[in-house]
Amino acid sequence: MIKLKRKRKASMKNNSNLKQTNIKRGMKQRHLAMIALGGTIGTGLFVASGATISQAGPFGALTAYAVIGVMVFFLMTSLGEMSSYLPLSGSFSTFAARYVDRAFGFAIGWNYWFSAAITIAVEVATVGLVMKFWFPSLPVWVWSAFTILLILSINLISARAYGESEFWMAMIKVIAVVTFLIVGFLTIIGIIHQPNLDVMKDLSANGNGGFVGGFSGMLAVLMIAGFSFQGTEIVGIAAGESENPEKTIPAAIKQVFWRIVLFYFFTIFIIGALIYYKNPYLLKAATNGDISISPFTLVFERAGLAAAASVMNAVILTSVISAANSWLYAASRMLYSLSLEGFAPEIFSKTRNKSGVPSFSVIITTLIGLFAFTTSIFGISFYNYLLAASGLAGFLTWIGIATSHFRFRRAFIKQGHFLDELPYRAKWFPAGPIIAFAMSVAITLGQGTGTKNFSGSFFHWNWAAIITTYLAIPLFIVLFLGYKFINHTKIIPLIKVNLKRDLN
Repeated sequence: MIKLKRKRKASMKNNSNLKQTNIKRGMKQRHLAMIALGGTIGTGLFVASGATISQAGPFGALTAYAVIGVMVFFLMTSLGEMSSYLPLSGSFSTFAARYVDRAFGFAIGWNYWFSAAITIAVEVATVGLVMKFWFPSLPVWVWSAFTILLILSINLISARAYGESEFWMAMIKVIAVVTFLIVGFLTIIGIIHQPNLDVMKDLSANGNGGFVGGFSGMLAVLMIAGFSFQGTEIVGIAAGESENPEKTIPAAIKQVFWRIVLFYFFTIFIIGALIYYKNPYLLKAATNGDISISPFTLVFERAGLAAAASVMNAVILTSVISAANSWLYAASRMLYSLSLEGFAPEIFSKTRNKSGVPSFSVIITTLIGLFAFTTSIFGISFYNYLLAASGLAGFLTWIGIATSHFRFRRAFIKQGHFLDELPYRAKWFPAGPIIAFAMSVAITLGQGTGTKNFSGSFFHWNWAAIITTYLAIPLFIVLFLGYKFINHTKIIPLIKVNLKRDLN
C-alpha cells in the first residue's frame, strides 16, 4: 500500500511537470462539459432522427441508438483514460503513435485532419442551404463566406474564445431539446391535446412490435446513429487546452452516457409516439434537409406552436455553425499535433505568443473550407460528394481510439504501473475497447450495404457511389503503408511503449 501511494504521488508530480508548448490552457470545466454535450446534438438529432424511425420503426430506432450509445460510451471512457493521463491537443495521433505504431499514428492523424477539414466545407455549405429558408433569392456562397470568416475569427482569438462560443451555442441546442422533451411528454399524457393521436399504434408501428425493415433497416439506422455521434471525440482534443485536465476530462466524459440517454433515447421515443412511422415527412426531412418538416417542427406545430419552423430553423443554423466551428478547432489542433510529432512541417506547430493559437494550422485548415464555394457552381450533388467522402474517417478514428486504449492499458500494467496511478480509469476493460473496436469495424465495412449500390451483378454495381462511400479506407491504408515502407516502423512492444507524461 505504501509503495502504491508513493507511485501515485510520483505520478501526480510528474503530471504537474508536463512539458508545455505555447498552447494555452484557457478552457474551463463548463466549456469542456458543453463541448462534450454539443458534440452529441446536431442535425443528426434534429433532422435525421425521423428517418431512423421511418426505416426501422420506433423500437428498432431505439435499439439502434442504444447499441451505438453503448459503443460511444466505451470509446469516450477509453479516450478519457488516455486524455486525463496525457492531456494533449490532437491526442488521437499521439496516442496511436506512442502506444501502437508511428505509422498508425501518422495515418490516424492525417485521416482525421482530412475528414475534419472537408467537414468544415460541408457544414458551411449547409449554412447556406439553411439560410435559404429566410432568404431564398440570395446565393448560397454569401452565407458560406460569412460563416468561414466568423469561425476563422473565433478560432484565431484564443482557445477560450472557442470554448465560450461553443458553450452558448450548445446551450441553445440544449434548450431546444429540453423544450421538445417537455412538449412531447405533455402531449403524450394528454395535457397538450393532439387530435387523432394513438400513441400505442404509433409505437407498435401498427402492430409490428415497433420494429420494421428487418436487418437491413436496423443496419441502416446503426449507420445514421453512428454518424450522429461523430464529434464527441473532440473533447479529447480539447484536453490539451483545458484547465486542470485531470479533473475536467473525467467530469465531462462521465456525463456522456447520460446525455446520450436523455437527448437521443427520449427524443426517439417521443417522435415514435407522436408521429406515425409511415409519415412521409419523416424520411423527406432527412433526404431533402427541409427543416420545416423535421420531426421537431412537426411535434411543435401539432402542439400549437405556429412559429415552430422558424424557431427550429434558427436552432439548426446554430447547430451547423457550431459544428463548423468545432471541426475547424479539431482539425487545426490535429495539424498542430502532427507537426509536434514530426508528421507535418514544423511551421504548423508555431503559435501566437499571447493567445497560444496555432495560427498557421488554423489558416491552412480554413482554406480547405473554401471548397464550400464550389457548391454554388456544381450544385447540391457536389455537396453530397464532400459529405460522403469524409464520412468514414470518423469511424476509423474510433477504431484508432479503441486500439490505442487497449494497447495503453496493457503496456501500463506490463511496465509495472498500478491502476491507481491513473487520474481516470475506464470501466469494463478489456471488454469496452474490444466491443467498441468490433462495432466500429462492422459499421465501417457495412456502409452502403443497405442501399441499392450493391444490387444486381458485380458489373452493374453503382461503383461511383461505392468508391465515394469507402474513399476514406484506401486513403488510410495508403498513409499507413506509405509511412511504414519509408520509415520501416513496427508495432511497438508493450514493454517499450512510451508512457512518459510529456511530449518527448
